[in-house]
Amino acid sequence: MLSRVAENLYWFGRYMQRAENTARLINVNANLMLDLPRRMPLGWAPLVEIVGADLRFKELYEEATEDNVLRFLMIDPKNPGSILSSLHSAREILRVSRDTMPRDTWERLNDLFFYVNERGESAILRASRQAFVQHVISGALLVYSVLTSNMSRDVGFQFLRIGTNIEQADMTTRILDVRTAKLLKPDDKLDLTPFENIVWMSVLRSLTAYQMYRRHLRTRVNGSGVLRFLLQNREFPRSVMFCLANIASTLPHLPGDRRIERTIDRTRALIRDANVDTLLKTPDGVPALMDEIQIGLADMHTAVSEAYFGV
Repeated sequence: MLSRVAENLYWFGRYMQRAENTARLINVNANLMLDLPRRMPLGWAPLVEIVGADLRFKELYEEATEDNVLRFLMIDPKNPGSILSSLHSAREILRVSRDTMPRDTWERLNDLFFYVNERGESAILRASRQAFVQHVISGALLVYSVLTSNMSRDVGFQFLRIGTNIEQADMTTRILDVRTAKLLKPDDKLDLTPFENIVWMSVLRSLTAYQMYRRHLRTRVNGSGVLRFLLQNREFPRSVMFCLANIASTLPHLPGDRRIERTIDRTRALIRDANVDTLLKTPDGVPALMDEIQIGLADMHTAVSEAYFGV
C-alpha cells in the first residue's frame, strides 16, 4: 500500500472520531448544566479546553459565551477541529481514496456532511441542538459500522484502526483532565461535594460509559472508580488501555517498527502502574498523569508517521 493511502486512512479514522466525540461533549455539557444549580462555576469554556483549542478560540472570539463556543465547536470553518471541519476533512480524504473503502461509506458520509452544513447554524439554538448532535453521533457511528462490516481486514483497515484508537484515547484523557481539574481545584467559597457524583456521571456519559461502568463495578459513581474504569479497563472500547491494546493488535499486520512498540509499552505501563487514589489526593496528580499519557500518544503518532508515512 502507498504511504499516502495509508496516511489518508489513518487520518480518516481520526477525523470521524473527532467529529463524533465533539458532538458527545456538547450534548453532555448541555445536560449537565440542567442538572447542576446555577451557582455552580460551569459554562461552555471547558469544552474548548477539552479539545485543546484555547489559543485558536481566543483569536476568533472575544468571549466564551454559549453561542460562540457552540459555533466554534460545531460549524466554524476556521476551527480545524469543529464538527463541520472534521467531516469536511474526512470527506476530502474519502474523495481521493474511495477505492480503498466500501462505496456506502461515501454515501453515508455525504449525507452527514450536508446535514451538518445545512442545519448547523440553527442547531446553535437550544430548541434544535439535541436533535442535531444526536444525528451527528448516529451518523458517525453509521459510517464506522459500514466500514467495520464491509471493509476487508487488510493493511488499510489496520491504519484506520490506529487513527481511530489514538484519537479516542486522546479524547478520553482530555475529558478526564479538564473535568478532574475543575473538581480538584474548586472555588473556596463553593462546596462542590454534593455535586461531585453528578460531574463524574457527566464524564461517563461523555463517553457513553455510564451503563458499562455500573455493570463492571456494581457500585455508585465515584472519582476513583471512574478514573480506573476509563484509564485501566481492558474491556470497555473507549478506555485508554483498550485503545492502546487495539493499536498494539494492528502491529503484527504491518511492517515491524520497534519505536512504535516501545511507545505503546511505555504508555501502557504508565497507565497500569498509576495509583488512582493517590492521584486524586494530589491537586496536580490527575492532570499531570493525563499530560504524560497525551505526550505518549503524541509520540505514538510521530512514530507511526515516521515509520509508515514518510514524514
